[in-house]
Amino acid sequence: MSGASEEYYGRKRSRSVAIIVRDDKILMEKVHFFERDFYTLPGGGIEEGETPEQAAVRELKEETGLDGRIIRPLTVQYKGEGGIDYSFEMEIAADAVAITGSDPEYEGQDNPLKEVLWMSLDEISEKDRAFLWSYGLMQVDGFFDKIKAWDNEISYPGM
Repeated sequence: MSGASEEYYGRKRSRSVAIIVRDDKILMEKVHFFERDFYTLPGGGIEEGETPEQAAVRELKEETGLDGRIIRPLTVQYKGEGGIDYSFEMEIAADAVAITGSDPEYEGQDNPLKEVLWMSLDEISEKDRAFLWSYGLMQVDGFFDKIKAWDNEISYPGM
């Protein structure tokens, strides 16, 4: 899960995330960490002996019930403490339906994954969008043109 485990925020563990777009909407997860809800991409920690690609496919299945296929890698981010974040553009079957899965790391605890949904950029807060840019959303077909069409007005969160 794109979660707040100690291993992740301590950057001791590498992670993989999936970017899936359907009809100009991005597959997102609503999660609850640090006393707040936010939206993030399906993904999570890479297990020992697992490739980043295998982790992205496995995490997608665990958290959304979807079988994905990697189209291409998007970014590699070196996060310190040995952690590396990988992102992949993926595709799913046209008729596939996402479900809200769970994260095995939180078995027996409150599941931080609250909902899986398709969101347009306009439905995602600026704060949550910032993570999408770092994971390479601009490289996914159509999103560069969408951003290029925005005006140059500066917006400020909370105003």
